[in-house]
Amino acid sequence: MMKQTAGALLTALLLVLAFPRFNLVWCAPVALAPLLVAVAREPRPWKRFLLGEIAGVVYWFGVCYWIEGVLANYGGLSTALGWLAFLLFCLIKALHMGVFAMLAGILMQDRWGAVAVPAVAALWVAIEATHGSLGFAWLALGNAGIDMGLPMRLAPYTSVYGLSFVFMLMAAALAVAVLGRPRLHLMWLLPLPFLIFLPSLPDARRGRETAVLVQPNISEDAQWTPESVDRMQRNLAALSLRTVMTGGSDRPALVVWPEVPAPLYYDEDPRLRSYVADLARAAQTHLLLGVVAHTPLGAPLNSAILIAPDGRLVTRYDKVNLVPFGEFVPWPFDFVKRITTEAGDFTPGKQVVVSPIDGHQLGTFICYESVFPNFVRHFAADGAEVLFNISNDGYFGRSAARLQHLEIVRMRAAENRRWILRSTNDGITGTIDPAGRLRGTLPLYVEAASRTGFSYIQERTFYTRYGDWFPILCALVAAALLIVTRVGRALALPRR
Repeated sequence: MMKQTAGALLTALLLVLAFPRFNLVWCAPVALAPLLVAVAREPRPWKRFLLGEIAGVVYWFGVCYWIEGVLANYGGLSTALGWLAFLLFCLIKALHMGVFAMLAGILMQDRWGAVAVPAVAALWVAIEATHGSLGFAWLALGNAGIDMGLPMRLAPYTSVYGLSFVFMLMAAALAVAVLGRPRLHLMWLLPLPFLIFLPSLPDARRGRETAVLVQPNISEDAQWTPESVDRMQRNLAALSLRTVMTGGSDRPALVVWPEVPAPLYYDEDPRLRSYVADLARAAQTHLLLGVVAHTPLGAPLNSAILIAPDGRLVTRYDKVNLVPFGEFVPWPFDFVKRITTEAGDFTPGKQVVVSPIDGHQLGTFICYESVFPNFVRHFAADGAEVLFNISNDGYFGRSAARLQHLEIVRMRAAENRRWILRSTNDGITGTIDPAGRLRGTLPLYVEAASRTGFSYIQERTFYTRYGDWFPILCALVAAALLIVTRVGRALALPRR
């Protein structure tokens, strides 16, 4: 059992190293191999589950270590309780890895068949795709390939899950090689070079349109008074107008304000409405900004509104996917205070909203919504020709979470072949092209604003059109192969 445990720990270490802050991306295609070797040698299902749970706890602890700081600094917990809540979080999230290890062991122990390699890869994708619907999603394995040109050709067809499949295919092949299985079992690697025949990534081109991205660097701990709120709003408007005017007669298509830890209540605050309308009219451009809105019953909504150049409200999008702990507290963490200062849990929005702008359409997703591939693609599927991600990453402090979040957003751009412009409170504010390339950022932790380019794109990718067909297919294949494997093994048992 010691060797198997060492294999589980090695897998966790390699997974952590594959992502920011370490970013040793070559670890991704081999990371799961040690765990697969371990479960192949363990006949007892509960021990295979335990091995997966161990790997999962260490992985989530290493990648999402910043959650403890968020809970302790902004969740009203002591350091001890912060660590306790974080460890409970890791134990729960590791259940996915436990289930994977338990089921993968069935396939990896199948010595008479050559299906282990693709079956294990399909099983991984099927389970990985459930993270968002089961409480919390963050980095999919495929995110490690964001800068790998060849695997990234899959993104517009299969989303990030296609890259996860490729990495798991390679890890499973390595595992069966270590286990001394027949070379025939490695044949599943033969199609990988043919990825070269998929369309290459879009060329790096300058955008034809201009936007202004604003990064106000508002303190997460500010205690707001009517005077300080008014000063903050005026400062935002002045910073935006100065940046617009630096381009002379070149009018930007819009100005973008981020989600901020400040009381921006457009409906209830006449001064904010006045500042926003005056800015839009003076700049003769659209203004996109994050605000707190309310339902008819008074429940808070995390929203993004678009203001027309004449100062009128065009559309409002209410965030659909809320942040656990930030905007609501999931069971069994009721003892944790929410990060937000709103009086009650935020209410989720009901629908995707695509907004008209100068004969085109844009879509805006807010902060954590970036982790849901199938959700973000709905904006492009509904006609958005450019995407915006407004976010407040200030709660991450100076951790690697900012880079992790940026990596996730970059994948959404590549999946849908859309420019994504990010405006954040204190970084990372930047521009992402349709291939997922980062085209420039503002400095971290400073008040700043800049002009950036983008283009409207109307073509829809295969993934944009058809969504999560690939993880669904993987789930069906994995289930079928598990059943066939078990039935075949039962038929092969000698009769007494």
